[in-house]
Amino acid sequence: MQQAGVARGRGCTLLPLLGVLFFQGAHIVLSLDIKVDAHVRGYVGEKIKLKCTFKSTSSVTDKLTIDWTYRPPSSSRTESIFHYQSFQYPTTAGTFRDRISWVGDVYKGDASISISNPTIKDNGTFSCAVKNPPDVHHNIPMTELIVTERGFGIMLSSVALLSILVFIPSTVVVVLLLVRMVKKSTGLKKRSKSGYKKSSIEVSDDTDQEEKDDCMTRLCVRCADCLDSDYEETY
Repeated sequence: MQQAGVARGRGCTLLPLLGVLFFQGAHIVLSLDIKVDAHVRGYVGEKIKLKCTFKSTSSVTDKLTIDWTYRPPSSSRTESIFHYQSFQYPTTAGTFRDRISWVGDVYKGDASISISNPTIKDNGTFSCAVKNPPDVHHNIPMTELIVTERGFGIMLSSVALLSILVFIPSTVVVVLLLVRMVKKSTGLKKRSKSGYKKSSIEVSDDTDQEEKDDCMTRLCVRCADCLDSDYEETY
């Protein structure tokens, strides 16, 4: 066993040739740790960066390789879109032809790439694989890319802003009207219980107040109609 480079003792087995350490009742320790963004959102026509960083227990050499692959939605088919070994080799075929660029730095543990002129058809899953012999065992992280039209987001923002500008003032008016009506009702009840009778001036004031309240009610209805018409014009 010593000739095979395998040492055993103290409840563990060390396999230096594979760069993996086994402990009794413990998980495997990977020699390479790769991290990516689980979800990336981009917009049609605007360059998108797919980040990938790695940590290796060995120094970077010219044997280090990086491979990016792509899998379309609802498909098990994968295609290679980028390869690196001392130099970058973006794909020269397929939908990503002439659109993949190297933006990483292997000496800083960066294996990132970018996609130029992205389209909705680029949506899917991207995976980043790094090997730095003798460190070749690693996790396989994946990035889910979602590309949308930026104009759609702007339209939604405009609708939301318009709704806020119309809805909030209308709500304030309605609340003030309700508060005023409640106060008036409470005051009338107190007066009726005490046997209080209104003077001719108070009766005239109540008539004027009722006309004002009626105007406020019509204003609230008008604001609600404006809100409905704005939604219909937007869509």
